[in-house]
Amino acid sequence: MLKMKFLILATIVSLAAADVSHIVGKDERGAQILRQEQAVDPEGSYQWAYETDNGIAANEVGTIKVISEDTVAKVAQGQASWTAPNGEKVDFTYIADENGYQPQGDILPTPPPIPLEILRALQYIKDHPSPPEAQQN
Repeated sequence: MLKMKFLILATIVSLAAADVSHIVGKDERGAQILRQEQAVDPEGSYQWAYETDNGIAANEVGTIKVISEDTVAKVAQGQASWTAPNGEKVDFTYIADENGYQPQGDILPTPPPIPLEILRALQYIKDHPSPPEAQQN
């Protein structure tokens, strides 16, 4: 649970300290907040949301998840959207729980496809396992 708190705190500090001046146009520095909400429950759950007049919006909900009798985890789930400098709408969602941080969105990089030669080699290894006497512990 301490790791999760640290992860959330580190994420918030990183976002707050990020230098976005190179991507924020001069006209966007004066963006007005249209809506801002926060709610914190004394037992650990929370939610926040905001929206600005230049099309930026984000929200997050945090809950406590009971994993076992003596293990709990904080779950943070949210989304953000904005307009990229090229005019394209960007949507981004995420969840952070006992399985780690799991972002999703078209803006995230994707790995290149695995080359056919590698796929063939992996299939060959699967189809031709080492004999038992050659395996070492």
